[in-house]
Amino acid sequence: MTDTTAPTKKKPGNLGLLLDFGPLLIFFLAYKFYGVFIGTGVFMVAIIAAVIISRVKLGHVSPMLWLTAILVVGFGGLTIYLHDPKFIQLKPTIIYLLLSGLLFGGLFAGKPMLKYVLEAAYDGLSDTGWLKLSRNWAWFFLAMAGANEVLRWQFSFDQWLTIKTWGVTVVSILFGISQLPMLMKHGLTVEAETPPVPPQG
Repeated sequence: MTDTTAPTKKKPGNLGLLLDFGPLLIFFLAYKFYGVFIGTGVFMVAIIAAVIISRVKLGHVSPMLWLTAILVVGFGGLTIYLHDPKFIQLKPTIIYLLLSGLLFGGLFAGKPMLKYVLEAAYDGLSDTGWLKLSRNWAWFFLAMAGANEVLRWQFSFDQWLTIKTWGVTVVSILFGISQLPMLMKHGLTVEAETPPVPPQG
């Protein structure tokens, strides 16, 4: 009898966090030393490397990482080809709007899409908890899309990238942590992982 059981996916843990935030940090450093266009090229290479590492080390690539990689390569390519940094600045807005739309669409259908998008599973978390978490992240993503537009129009590229690398990352982590009381109220066990933080590509 053939065993058709699907292989269990490895939990990303700290490696997942590194794959999410590492490429952005590399982009920031490359930009500081070599400028926006070489930095963008390095960013593209870094995100492709993150996809490969995820596939090799974790056995799969999350939908979020795929989405980020596709948009980084696409908008990064436009930035380099047209010699215009506005395209790589626009990418986060597109990512946030797509995620917000997906999560809101799931809410209208009664499905917590965040559970599938981030491939996160928290022991004991109820369906109501998942729906509330999806709702909260949907609004957060929408707010971040608006914030990115304000930043890219009102600040220089250097200021935009600095705020995105450090400010947006910290805000995202703090928002994820702020969800813990609600999650624990809806059944999350203490041993479970912390709330997911979206990639900051």
